[in-house]
Amino acid sequence: MRLALNWKPEPEFGGFYDASLNGIYKKEGMEIEILPGGVGTPVIQMVEAGKVEMGISNSDEVILGRSQGAEVVSIYAVYQTSPMALLTHSERGFKELKDVFENPGTIAAERGLPYIRFCEKKYGFKNVKVVPFLGGITQFLSDKKMTQQGFITAEPILAKKQGANPKTFLIADSGYNPYLTVVIVRKDFAVKNPELVKKFVKATQEGWRNYLKNPALANKTMVSLNPTMDPETFQEGAKAQIPLIETAETKKFGLGYQSKERWKELASQLLELKVIKTTFPAETYYQ
Repeated sequence: MRLALNWKPEPEFGGFYDASLNGIYKKEGMEIEILPGGVGTPVIQMVEAGKVEMGISNSDEVILGRSQGAEVVSIYAVYQTSPMALLTHSERGFKELKDVFENPGTIAAERGLPYIRFCEKKYGFKNVKVVPFLGGITQFLSDKKMTQQGFITAEPILAKKQGANPKTFLIADSGYNPYLTVVIVRKDFAVKNPELVKKFVKATQEGWRNYLKNPALANKTMVSLNPTMDPETFQEGAKAQIPLIETAETKKFGLGYQSKERWKELASQLLELKVIKTTFPAETYYQ
């Protein structure tokens, strides 16, 4: 089976690589080929069209996809707390997320992203100028009043390496907290292959437990596939994401856990933001 990533190999995919490299998937009778992604990889469309059996997406993208007719469901959620964040310069003295929006400055962000729209609705943009996010951290480094979007596991680490002193605020603190790095399959695939899905989840949980304890093997492989990120950044990113993946809920219910309440709340938020026009019963978004 093929698992399509929505980005290049980075720590957010470490558990999948660990399960593959250590033969955990094979032990459960599965051959999993991991396909690296990049900017704009149409994972939902690839899964929907049957080009791959599984793919990586985010829960808000799943809800949007379903509203557009894509018959996909999530079977595993890596990030219980979203790693999406805004990077600011510590010198600005911000204490909490709302400070970013209440003080004059520039924010480099993709304005159409649901979490940016959520922040605009909650905090307003009257005090800040929003400019297109160009990728990387060049914009951030060039302007002490610049704030930019990013992942807490990547851009803050890169910024520190370049001599900056970033202060990072999780978007989840705003109340918008989708599951990120979720594994999706076609709905009919999940219905026809319940045991296979269970085996995949079991093996993936083991792979992630391994990676969270010792990411060295998977990181070595991912560095070779994505040399733009150095080994030290991989190591630091793997460490930074642990509290976002392991939570009180996963300790009770297992890694990859998803709740009906979280999916229902997210769908309601997207409806209110007019990202979608209708919702489905929360339990139909995941399995």
